[in-house]
Amino acid sequence: MELAELVARRPFPAAGLLLGLTRRCPLSCAHCSTGSDLFTREEPDGGQLERFVGSFTEVDRPDIVMLTGGEPLLLPALAERLSTLARGAGSRTALLSGMFFARSGSRRGRRGAAIPPAILRAIRSVDHFSASLDLHHEREVPRADVFRALHRIRDEGVAVSFHLTGTGAADPYLADITRAVEREFGGRVPCLVNEVRPFGRAASWARPARTGPDPAAASPCSMAAWPVVAFDGRVLACCNQDTVDKRPVPAHLDLGHIGADDWGTVRARALESPVLRMLRTVGPTHLAARYGSGPRAGSYCDGCRALGDDEAAAAGALAVAGGAAGALLDLTAAVRGSREGAQGVVRRHGCAAYAPLVVTGGPPLPETEGRDVR
Repeated sequence: MELAELVARRPFPAAGLLLGLTRRCPLSCAHCSTGSDLFTREEPDGGQLERFVGSFTEVDRPDIVMLTGGEPLLLPALAERLSTLARGAGSRTALLSGMFFARSGSRRGRRGAAIPPAILRAIRSVDHFSASLDLHHEREVPRADVFRALHRIRDEGVAVSFHLTGTGAADPYLADITRAVEREFGGRVPCLVNEVRPFGRAASWARPARTGPDPAAASPCSMAAWPVVAFDGRVLACCNQDTVDKRPVPAHLDLGHIGADDWGTVRARALESPVLRMLRTVGPTHLAARYGSGPRAGSYCDGCRALGDDEAAAAGALAVAGGAAGALLDLTAAVRGSREGAQGVVRRHGCAAYAPLVVTGGPPLPETEGRDVR
């Protein structure tokens, strides 16, 4: 599964599921949105995660399951079991890693980094592997080591990509790293480029989250499409970090808990909620302005969370997006949001200037090419 396939599915409700395996991470990146470190033990119960993923069926499952953290490869056996369960039901799986396992230069081999066996088994079990790389990650894991490890993983036949993060289109680091990836992999490894947001350890220095759009205009939110399993096992309708971390969860964004609910229940709640349908169709600002108590101060996402106690907005959503008509409205918005493919999704939710890189990719290079790591 190539990166563009994964990203292009993002607008479709319940087409994907994000699983946060742990908040732990051996790295201490200054921009970490989850505030992860090696001593943070917050993570869902592994048995509950397996039971939840085990509730997938061939006719009722997400198309894509994304394993993330923290660092999911701190739990390689669990990651492998979850991926195997999901793929057994017909889902495709992806894993995002900070590449901590690549930083020991003493474990290099002729074909690249020597990856620990348990971690390599977990990587082989997924359909797509993505490596996080940015200025802060490079202070923890050298770029050359990350490149070597990606070559090794490509040699295993696993589709790979980079998840790059910077301060925006004018960031010189992003210009440098994207050129370096192009040189190293010959244009055959795609990149998803995002901007650092003020969450976690970046809360004190990153740019504020974007403010809401014109209340009179529709601004759909594709981020309300895929359920997210948070670090306490709560299932959320949104991947915004404040929503993932703060409790209580606003009622309209709470889809249940993996200890009590199966995938079919969570999926039904995500698909049938009139408020979520309206968020995916017109966005929270328009919903609040048209049917609720009016736009709230703060960011686009702040306004969305405030809808949890807006009874007028909930009533308006029910009137417009309830029943079969609402389901059709939801699907129409998803199709419209996918018309420009993966590049369109990145232009709306990532670093727009680098959106074309999400569709770059191709077969692995011959063994003699692309190995010039400086």
